[in-house]
Amino acid sequence: MNKMKPFSAAALALTLAACDMAPKYVRPALPVPAGSPQGPAYPAGQGQAIVPADMAWKDFFVDPRLARVIETSLANNRDLRVALANVEQARAQYRVRRADIFPTVNASGSATYQDTPFSQVGTGRMDIYSASVGVSAWEIDLFGRVRNLSRAAQEQYFASVENRNAAQTALVAEVANAWLAMAADQERLRIARDLEKAFGQTLDLTKARFAKGIASELEVRQAQTSHDRARSDIAEATTLVAQDQNALNLLAGMTVAAEDLPAAMPDGDVTLSNLPADLPSTALLRRPDIMAAEHQLLAANANIGAARAAFFPNISLTAAFGTLSLGLSNLFKSGSDTWSVVPSASLPIFDFGRNKGNLRYARATYDAMGATYEKSVQTGFREVADALARRGTMTGQMEAQTSLRDAARVSYRLSEARFRAGVDPFLTTLDAQRTLYNAEQSLLATRLARAANMVELYRAMGGGLK
Repeated sequence: MNKMKPFSAAALALTLAACDMAPKYVRPALPVPAGSPQGPAYPAGQGQAIVPADMAWKDFFVDPRLARVIETSLANNRDLRVALANVEQARAQYRVRRADIFPTVNASGSATYQDTPFSQVGTGRMDIYSASVGVSAWEIDLFGRVRNLSRAAQEQYFASVENRNAAQTALVAEVANAWLAMAADQERLRIARDLEKAFGQTLDLTKARFAKGIASELEVRQAQTSHDRARSDIAEATTLVAQDQNALNLLAGMTVAAEDLPAAMPDGDVTLSNLPADLPSTALLRRPDIMAAEHQLLAANANIGAARAAFFPNISLTAAFGTLSLGLSNLFKSGSDTWSVVPSASLPIFDFGRNKGNLRYARATYDAMGATYEKSVQTGFREVADALARRGTMTGQMEAQTSLRDAARVSYRLSEARFRAGVDPFLTTLDAQRTLYNAEQSLLATRLARAANMVELYRAMGGGLK
């Protein structure tokens, strides 16, 4: 019967060590509809059922120039480097917390040389040598305090990884939008230059007609006003192009190569257009910001366990095994062994409410992290819904704007011909020029919005990591 006592004690220790004061984690219910939003703005999509989180950004952004700029940004962007450094900090902190679970073994050695008057103590000179290996104040984690602190640090580390992933997703989208903005501004500059040339020709013709007494001074001034407006638009577009390039250089962390900069808005798509128009809301759980929020919630849950464990006894162990000898040559000989075991226990009796306060704080933090997680899910759903709504109406808007631009071109050609023939007054031609210019600008803005919408939809659905 006595032989079973060590095994019983070991079993009891293992049972106690398995105690966990943390509440059982249950993922909060998603506070959003289970399916994609429905309505007139959300027509059924024709794209393949590809989950954006599974699609590499190199496969989504098909323009090779844009892909090279994104790759440069991922390698050199300073904000992304900060996020990566935060990951390393969290990883190191987790390693520190995890090490607390295990005993720290130290080795020590000492030599004492002592000389006392022989007449007083009867010993004279005495040398003492010792060497030992031991464990100092190792907390035996019976109630899971250390393990929960380690688990919380681990979840914080996981959250930092997801925050870094979210930073990458945002960077990919930001670079793409900056590149597209520069392409649109280059196109805007080209349109302004073409219009300035056309207005200049009209101004020269109007001046010639005025010199012959055919046109009035009012018509000359109106032509001059339109020409000056086009010149102003050229200056503004030139400034925007320079600012767009500066923004790209900042995002890329270096000067972007000239061959990778857009000279105009690409005629074809710079992104794939086969993203799904409907995804279950559970697909949002793969967004890095939502995953980071859940890891923060798990960390808060583990901290509740650590706060609960503080109400129970804290048991620690200090132990050492070594040798002691009066002569260095005899230090490791038989008979010089020494050992000591010092278990200790402490139980909080009266702490003026410190432990209760810590527990309330941990629970309140968990509630806050739960609300943050739910808000992240709601925000993600709203971003996807907005992008889908924009996508659902973009095709019709593009068709209408293209038709409007084409009609404005024909109207301008006809009015200009009639003006040169002396059939229509100058004001008709001027209105046709302005209508064409506005139609060109509106179509360009729609093309930019369409491309930016695809980028936003890819980001909102969790793409951009691979």
